[in-house]
Amino acid sequence: MVKYYCNLDEERLIAMVDENKYNLNMDIKYDYLEVIKVPEIIENCKEKWFNQTLCKVNSSVLRLGIFEGEFHMHKHDNDDEVFYVLDGELLIESEKGSFKLAKNEGICIPKGTMHRPIANTKTIVLMIENEGIKPIGD
Repeated sequence: MVKYYCNLDEERLIAMVDENKYNLNMDIKYDYLEVIKVPEIIENCKEKWFNQTLCKVNSSVLRLGIFEGEFHMHKHDNDDEVFYVLDGELLIESEKGSFKLAKNEGICIPKGTMHRPIANTKTIVLMIENEGIKPIGD
C-alpha cells in the first residue's frame, strides 16, 4: 500500500512506501570520471526491489534497478522514464498497454502515464530519469 503526503522531503516520502518493500537509494554513487561498477552492486544486493542512482548526466540520472516482484501502479506528472533491461525480463503494465522487455530491450514511458514494472525473476535494469523524479510516483 502506498501513502502519499504533501510537503515532505523525498527521503521521508520513500520511507513511507510499504515500510521497506523497496530499497530506493537516491544518492549519487559515482562521481564524474569514476568507473561505474555494476557487477559489484548486483553481487552485493540482497533485496528483492533495489534501486541505486549511479551517476548524474546533465539534469538527468542513470539508475540501476535490481527487481524481483511487482512495483505499484504510479505515474510521473512531469517526467519521462526509460527502462533498459540488462538481464532478465521486465513486464511494464501501463494504461497504454503491456510491454514485455527481454535482455537488451527498453522502453520510454511518457510523463503522465500510469505504469508499473513487474519482474517475475531477478531482473537487472538501467533507468534514465530526471534528477528530481520521485521513483514512487507523483
